[in-house]
Formats: sequence, structure tokens, C-alpha cells
Amino acid sequence: MLNSEIIKKIEDFVLQKPRSINEIAEVLHKNWRTADRYIEEIEKNLGTIATRTFRGGTRGALKIVFWSSTEKVNHSVFQEKLEKEILTARRKEDFSAFDIFQHVKDEYKRTYLQEEENNPREMEELFSMLNNAQKQVLILSGNLSFLNLKYKNKTLLQVLEELVKRKIPVKVLCRVDIIGKANLERLLSLNYKEGTEYVEVAHKDHPLRAFIVDNKMFRIKEIKEPTGKIGELDKKVFIYYTIRDKEWSEWLSKIFWKMFSNSIKAQRRLEEMNKILK
Repeated sequence: MLNSEIIKKIEDFVLQKPRSINEIAEVLHKNWRTADRYIEEIEKNLGTIATRTFRGGTRGALKIVFWSSTEKVNHSVFQEKLEKEILTARRKEDFSAFDIFQHVKDEYKRTYLQEEENNPREMEELFSMLNNAQKQVLILSGNLSFLNLKYKNKTLLQVLEELVKRKIPVKVLCRVDIIGKANLERLLSLNYKEGTEYVEVAHKDHPLRAFIVDNKMFRIKEIKEPTGKIGELDKKVFIYYTIRDKEWSEWLSKIFWKMFSNSIKAQRRLEEMNKILK
């Protein structure tokens, strides 16, 4: 039976370089038919890997499994334009989440506009999304400040700890620097506490603040600052967009993996920071 532990093992193996079905079967200690079925499920439900068959229809057919972020990400000209904007931007002010929201059908989206960040209604939805994760959680953050968010006396860090206990992989892409070092160490401590490696963090400056759950839905945040100009916004507001559209969720997941697979891992950055702080 395919579970999160097997998924992680396959993804980590394929991330290193493209693999054949037989190679994956050997690593898993399964027959090739079982390995092939696992690959099909991950490709269909998570989109992190893809396959290509060479010499199809012949006795010498060869099926290769590779990391899907090397493939074309977009299904439309809108997505292609948004991808370019995301990959070239560095600050949250450089990209508007509304540019994604406007292209999603009404029945698959909703939004909250709040004047406070830790609003109970919005927190309830976010915590519920994370608690119901079955396969993986991808997080796009600035400096990991989300760890301190609370709902009913439970922090988001505690929610992530429960996911790790259930062997749900949590991948995070954020800015890894001295300023956020304490938050990073708190997050990575979940691995040591549970004796796993289900939390992975990589360093990159990017404009997104989002949680993607199981490639099926995501919650993305946008912050609007007052401009000080007459007739324009006069106070800070937080806008939360919840998208439950599988196509757009898969698209954003592939954007995540495209950045994550080419980013420096947090542990390496942390080692170098510790040299400075000795």
C-alpha cells in the first residue's frame, strides 16, 4: 500500500536523477508492477514526478521516471505570464495573489479581507486544511513567522508537529538568514523530536505566502500597506484567498518544486551561519 513514507523515498530517489521502474523497484524491495503502480499514483495525485516511455509497444520498452519540475509548468498563457513574474520577483510586494485569484472559477475560490492577521475565522480554515492533509504540505513563506499563528490555544508549529507524527512530508521554501534563525531551528527540531526527516527547508527569496495541501487546494495571503495618498488605502489590510481548484493547485505546486529543487538546503545555510555566530 502506498503511504507517505514510500512516496518520500521515491521522490528523494528520483530527485537525484531520472530512474527506471526497475531501479525504483529495487530500492523499495518490491516487484516492478507494484513500483509502476506507485509511480502512476504519485504522478496522478501529486504531480511531483512524471514518466516517459521509450520504444513503447516493443519488448525493449523502457519507462523512465523523472522530476516533473523540468517539464512545462503552464497550461495557459495566463499561467506562463504569472510564472515569469513569480520566478523573477523577490519581495512579497512584487507580486499580487489577486492575479491568480482572478483566473479561478467562482465555485472554486473564496476570499477574506481582514484588518488583523490572526483572525479566528481565517485561522480556523487554515488549521482545518492542514489537519486534513493526507499526502504532503508545501509552504511558501518569508521568514517562518507563521509558526507563531494560533487557533484555540494551538500554534501552527504544533499542527505541523502532528503532521510529522503522521508521516506527512512538509516542505518549506523561505528566506534562511540570521534574522529568522530561531524560527528555522524550531521548525527543524520537529525532525529531531520525531526521529524523521519529513520537514525539509530550502532558502530562496520569493514573493509568495502560501500553503498548498495535497496538490488539491491552497491558501495564499496578500498584504496591502497604506499609501498615505488621498482616496487610496488608509490602513493595513490582509487578504486571504482560498483556492480549491486542482489545476491551479497543481500549477502552484510545480512552481514550488521548480524553485525548491534549485535552492540551497537550510541545513547548509545554518552551518555557515553558526560559523559567524561562534
